[in-house]
Amino acid sequence: MLTEVIHRIGLLNNMPETPRPKYSSRNIFLSTLVLLSAYFIYDAFEKEKNIPLGALPIEVPTLAYGVALDTFITKKDTVQKNQFIADIFLANKVSYNKMTNILAKGKDVFDVRGLRSGKPYVFLYKDTVSAPEYFVYDASPYKYYLFDLKKDTIAEIRRPIEKVIKTGSGVIESSLWNAFVDNDLNPEIAVKMEEAFAWSLSLQHLQKGDRFKLIFEEEIIEGKSVGIGKLYGAVLENSGNHYYAFNFRTKKYAGFFDEEGRPMEKQFLKSPVEYARISSRYNPRRFHPIDRRVKAHRGTDYAAPKGTPIRAVANGVVTRASYTSGNGNYVKIRHDKTYDTQYLHMQRFAKGISRGAQVKQGQTIGYVGKTGKATGPHVCFRFWKNNRQVDHLKLNFPPADPMPDDELPAFMVVKDSLMQILETIPSGDKMMIEEKATDPVASL
Repeated sequence: MLTEVIHRIGLLNNMPETPRPKYSSRNIFLSTLVLLSAYFIYDAFEKEKNIPLGALPIEVPTLAYGVALDTFITKKDTVQKNQFIADIFLANKVSYNKMTNILAKGKDVFDVRGLRSGKPYVFLYKDTVSAPEYFVYDASPYKYYLFDLKKDTIAEIRRPIEKVIKTGSGVIESSLWNAFVDNDLNPEIAVKMEEAFAWSLSLQHLQKGDRFKLIFEEEIIEGKSVGIGKLYGAVLENSGNHYYAFNFRTKKYAGFFDEEGRPMEKQFLKSPVEYARISSRYNPRRFHPIDRRVKAHRGTDYAAPKGTPIRAVANGVVTRASYTSGNGNYVKIRHDKTYDTQYLHMQRFAKGISRGAQVKQGQTIGYVGKTGKATGPHVCFRFWKNNRQVDHLKLNFPPADPMPDDELPAFMVVKDSLMQILETIPSGDKMMIEEKATDPVASL
C-alpha cells in the first residue's frame, strides 16, 4: 500500500539508481514524515470516495404548485379591483398572442370572468430577461389554476384535503355565533348548526346559560384549517329541553333527523333571517314608537344589520313585491291554501323577485333595511293562517313523517353511535374543541 502511495505522488518515478546518495538522519526523518503524510492523505481520499450517498447533506427544493420554486424567479401579487387578466398578463411580459392563444385553448378549464379581486397570483421566470414560464392563479384554499406558458395549457389543480373529526361543547353567553367568534373559532360551525336546527328551533331563542355539544369535520389543507365539512351530530339544551340533530342519508333524503328518525326539515323555517335578534314580538296592544300610540303589532320584528339576506320560510309564489309608506319595500308569499307570509321594510328586493315568481324555502327574497315606518334596520315578519294574522312563534306544526321502516334500523345504529359520543363530550363552562383519534362515523 505504501509503495502504491509513493508511486501515486511520483516519488519513485525517475529515481536515479546510481550513484546511491548518502542521507543524514535528519533527511531520513523528513522523508519518512512526507511518506506518512502522503499515506494518510491517500487513505482519507479512499474513504471519502466510499461515503454513502445518504450521509451527504441534501438540499430539499421548495415545492409549490407542482414545481420547484428554487429554480425560478417568482413575482407575487394580488388581483386589484376592476383588473382583468389581460392587464395582468400584458404587464408581466406575456405577449398578446400568447395570452389569447392560451385563454382560447383553456376556456373550458378557466373562465376569465371568474377572476376575483384580492386573490393572489404568481409568475415564475427563469431569468430577469425572458418571459414567464408559468402563471398561477390561487382561486381558493381548495384549488388553483396552473398556466403553462410554454405549452399553452391551463390545468385546474385541487389541493388534497385532510378531514379531521372533532367534538366541541360550549355555553351560550349572548348568541351561538358569538360563542364561536369570541373564542377565535370558525363561526362556520354555527352556520352548520343553523342549517340543522332551522326548522325545529330558532337560534335567536337561545338564552344565556343554554348549552350545546357537537361532532363535526374540519378540513385541513397543507397544515392549515380551511373550513368546516360535515356536521355529524349535535344537541342543543334550551330552557331544559334537549334538541338533537343527526346527519344521515336515506334512499330519498339526505339531511338531519331527530332522535326518532323524523326529518328535521319541516314546511316552515322558524325565522326569515339567520342570527337576527327579536326586537319586538307579536303584540295586539303594542305602543307604536313612531305613531306614539297603542297600535296592534301583528308581526315579529327581527333586527339585523342593513343588507342582511331575508329568506323565504317556505316554498311558494310571490303575490306582492311592492312599496307602501308604512310597510316600505315588502314581499308577500302564498304558500298554500292555508298559509301566507309577509316581509316588511326591505332595503331592496333580491334579483328575480316580483309578482308571480316561484320561490324555494331558504331562498333570498330581499335584504334587511328600514324603509317605510321603521326606526332601524329590521324585517317585520307577518304570518297568515286562513287569512288571519297570527303569532307564528306559537304555532305547532305537525311533525314530519318518520323514515321508512326498512331504513330505520340502520339509522338507529348511527344515531346510537353519535349519541354515545355526544354523551361523553365534557360539558364545561368554557368552549371546548377536541380532536378525535379515530373517525367514529366513517360509514356516514
